This record gives sequence, structure tokens and C-alpha cells, in this order.
Amino acid sequence: MQGSDSYHGNEHEKARPSAAAARAAVQIAMSTSRDQERDMKRAFLDAGIRAAAVDIGGPFIQSIARTVENVLVAAKREGVIQSSHPHEGAVTGAAREALAQLMPRAAGFNVGGKVGVARCGEHLSVAVFLEIGLLHLDDVGLAVAHRAVPAADAG
Repeated sequence: MQGSDSYHGNEHEKARPSAAAARAAVQIAMSTSRDQERDMKRAFLDAGIRAAAVDIGGPFIQSIARTVENVLVAAKREGVIQSSHPHEGAVTGAAREALAQLMPRAAGFNVGGKVGVARCGEHLSVAVFLEIGLLHLDDVGLAVAHRAVPAADAG
């Protein structure tokens, strides 16, 4: 994201929609305000990418199921996916995979952060950006997972 109100995918990225979806998911997961999220979603949509974000927090292990559910709801609400088994399975699977990547660092700690989900054509990515609490010594973690979704269902 160059600036907060435009998305400039380069030619290489336009030829690789999986990279475009991953980049958008990471960028929206790292957004710092609702206004920035809204601007990003508009810019991504202009570039053919649908995106959504969800704030998350609490004890990591106990928050996993709620986080996956919230990501699914946001992805449907924002039109990233349709209400179909393949789309829902792709989002929940990618969300679980990204969270699992962070588990070794975050298990047993409180976390706060954001999950971004983005789709470009048949490519869907989920990115999780977390601050991992350890007294005043916060750690950070970032994870990304990708799935393919049926183009016929793309909305």
C-alpha cells in the first residue's frame, strides 16, 4: 500500500493474483484504524481484490474458535466470499492454518491484533498480525495462509 488511499499493484503482481491476495491480506491486517481499513478496501476493490479485517484479542488458545468464526462472518459480510461450502471451507481452513503458524510463539499468552482476508479471483489469503503479550515485553507475529476458491462462485 502506497499511501492510505490507493493500491498500486505492479505488473508482476497483476500476473500473479495469489501474490496480490496475500499482499492485500497482510496490508489490511496491519492497518491501524477503521478509516485506513475502509480506504484500503476501496483501493483493493478498484484493483479487483475484495478484502475484510477483524480485530482479535484475548488468551490465544481460548480465542482460536471465536477468531475463525469472526473471520468467516466478516468475509461473508464484506463480499470476499459467498455463502457456499467451498468458500466457507477455504476461509476457515486458511484462518486456522495462519493461527497454527503463530501457535508456538503465542500459546499461553494474551494477544491482540487483526486478521485480514482478501480474495483476487480464485485466490484467497488470510493474514494474522498479532502483538503477543509478555509483561511489558511484547512480541509480534505475522502469518499468512492461502487457499483456492472456485471461480464460478466468485462474487
